Amino acid sequence: MKVSIIGGGGRVGSDAAYALQIGGIVREIALVDMNAEMAAGEALDLRHGSALTASQTITSGGYEVVDGSDCVVITAGLRRKPDESRLELINRNVGLFKEILKSLKGTKLPKTATILVVSNPVDILTELAGVSGIIPQGQVLGLGTVLDTCRFRSLLADRFNVGARDVHALILGEHGDSMVPILSSATVGGVPLSSVTGYTAEAVGEVFDSTRKSGAEVIRLKGGAGRAVGVSIKKVVEAIALDSGAVLPVSAHQEGKLGISGISLSMPTRVGRAGVLEILEPSVTAAEKAGLEKSASSLKDVWKQIQ
Repeated sequence: MKVSIIGGGGRVGSDAAYALQIGGIVREIALVDMNAEMAAGEALDLRHGSALTASQTITSGGYEVVDGSDCVVITAGLRRKPDESRLELINRNVGLFKEILKSLKGTKLPKTATILVVSNPVDILTELAGVSGIIPQGQVLGLGTVLDTCRFRSLLADRFNVGARDVHALILGEHGDSMVPILSSATVGGVPLSSVTGYTAEAVGEVFDSTRKSGAEVIRLKGGAGRAVGVSIKKVVEAIALDSGAVLPVSAHQEGKLGISGISLSMPTRVGRAGVLEILEPSVTAAEKAGLEKSASSLKDVWKQIQ
C-alpha cells in the first residue's frame, strides 16, 4: 500500500511518516510539503534508517509523487495568529485546504483510494473533502477523536494506576470544545471503569478536563503535538491497509446514527480498505446523546459560515 502525506515536512506529517515506518505495514511513503527541502530531508532521514526498520520506498516531491496512492493523509495546516478568532483561523485553513484538494484533483488516484484528513478543524475539513468529488464520500475520513480518545485512555490509566491498553473509553463528537466522553460504556480490563479503586465522578471529570486541554498544553511546552498524533494516524492507516475492520472513533459524514446527519463528526466506525465500512450506533445515556447533538449543531453552525 502506498501512502502519501501532504504536509510531510511538518511536525505532524513527519511524525506520522516515522510511525508508519516503524509499523512496517505500508510499502511506500511519499512526502509532499510547501517546504520541498524539508520534505526531502525528512524522506532522506527515514531512508537512512530503513535497513533497521522496514523495506519500504520513501520519496518526496510535488503532487506528482501522489499518483497511485492508496491513501492520502492530509496534515498541512496553519497555526492560529495572536488575537485571531477561531472562525478566522478556520477560514484561513479552509482556503489552504481547498488549494490542496484542487491539487489532488490533478493527481492519478486509484478508484479505491482513501483520504484521511488530519488538518484542523478536522470535522469541517473532512466534510469539505467528502463533498469535493475527488473520491466517494465514504472513502473520506478524518482523524476525528482518535487522538482525544488515545489521550483520555492514557490519562485515565495514569490517574487510576492501570495499564493504558486495558482502558477502553471513547470520546465522540467534535474534535474540539464540544467533544463528549462516553463514560457509560467505559471499562478497564473488561470491567466498568467505576469498579476501579479510587474512582469518583470528580476524578474522571478532572481527567477529561485535562484531555480537552492537552493539545494546548503540549503546544505550550514543546511548540506542538506530534508523537501521539503520529501513532494515532498510524492506527487508522494500518486499519485501512490491513482491511481490518478496526472500530475507531474517526470522523465521517453522518447519515442518521443517534439522529445525527448532514455533518462529519466522530462515531465508532469500522475502518477498512474502502474507508468507512460501517458507522456503529453506540448505546449512550440521555446526557451523552444530548452532548453529541450539541456537538453536531455546533459543527453545522461553522459549516454554514464557510459556505
